Order: sequence, then C-alpha cells, then structure tokens
Amino acid sequence: MHLTAENLSVRRGEDLIFMNIYLKLTGGEALVLTGPNGSGKSTLLRVLAGLLRPETGSVTIAGKGLEEGVRACEACHYLGHRNAMKTELTVFENLSFWKNFLGDFHGGTGIDIENAAEAVGLSGITHLPFGYLSAGQQRRFAMAKLLVAWRPVWILDEPTAALDIDADHMFTGLVKAHLGKSGIVLAATHQSLGLEGAQEMRMTGFAGVEEVW
Repeated sequence: MHLTAENLSVRRGEDLIFMNIYLKLTGGEALVLTGPNGSGKSTLLRVLAGLLRPETGSVTIAGKGLEEGVRACEACHYLGHRNAMKTELTVFENLSFWKNFLGDFHGGTGIDIENAAEAVGLSGITHLPFGYLSAGQQRRFAMAKLLVAWRPVWILDEPTAALDIDADHMFTGLVKAHLGKSGIVLAATHQSLGLEGAQEMRMTGFAGVEEVW
C-alpha cells in the first residue's frame, strides 16, 4: 500500500504556511514531522487526514485490492490533541461507536473492545463513564480507538504529550506492531516514539520545509 502527497500547499489568510510538500510512504514505513510550534505540522497532518482542504495538491492511496478512486482519508486514523470521546458515555459505549462508525478498511480487522482496553493497559474498567477517568486514562482509551477499527494509516499529532513514561513505552509498542503489519505512521512529536529508521521532515513554517530522508 502506498500513501502519496503531491504539491501540497496550505494558506492561512494571505500567507502560505507551506508549499510544494511531497511525500510517499509504503507499508511498514513511518514519517516524523518536527519543527517549532506554529510551523505547520498539525496543519499538514489534518490535510493528510482529509480534515482540511489544501490550497493545491492531492493526497492519494493505492494498493493491491483497492478500488480506484478510494479517498486516502478513508484509510486513515487521526489521533489529534483531543480525545474525541463523549464524557457522559462509558468507555465501552465510546469505543463501540467508533468501531461501528469507522468499520474496517480493506486488508485488516480491528480487535474487540476488551482486547483493545487490555492492549492500552486498562482492562476491566470499560464500564466506567469516560468522564470519570484521569486524563492519562482518557488518553490511553483514545489510543484504543486505533485498534478497534482497522486503518492502515495512523496520523498522530503529539500522541503522548503529558503522559508518563509507561504510557510512552506502551504506545511505542502499539506503533511498532502496526508497522509490523505493513501499516503506515505519520506523527508530529517532540518526543521519541522509538521509531528507528523513520523518515523525518522538518517544518519551518510559512512556506518552509526541510526534508530529511
């Protein structure tokens, strides 16, 4: 499977945040975006996830068994700064919604909710309202969304910010397992996710980009 972005540019007001972005990733590969705050990392990830429309360019996905014209965003999980979970619903209800709403993309199958809870180190508490949990527990269950519905592309915006070292290690294991299944990972982070051999793109903001491959 191949994820390709060509000639991407995004404008904020009268100014281009970045322009002429090109990237191509295949199954098992990761790209880490670096750069100062405000340099366009989150904006680029949202464009790749289909949440923002670019000024120019396109994002496409192709692979064996995929129908022509499938939108790249249909193959993507996006984990942003917010958890995207309802505080008044239980963890199980939240994850059930995402599992049913997203479904599985071609080539894989999500795991069941209790197994996902175990994978993030929080088995046995999915009956609790999401709002009752600590901030760290909430973030771990947001990560579990990546597991309950199969998406080959994970787009991650500071996924482990403000979490403890155990959560960092847990999430690194999830990411490595996903890459081992020929998944693709794109991440903006100030912290190491343990992704040895990952490609790097340094964003500088307002039309600047420095690629490190």
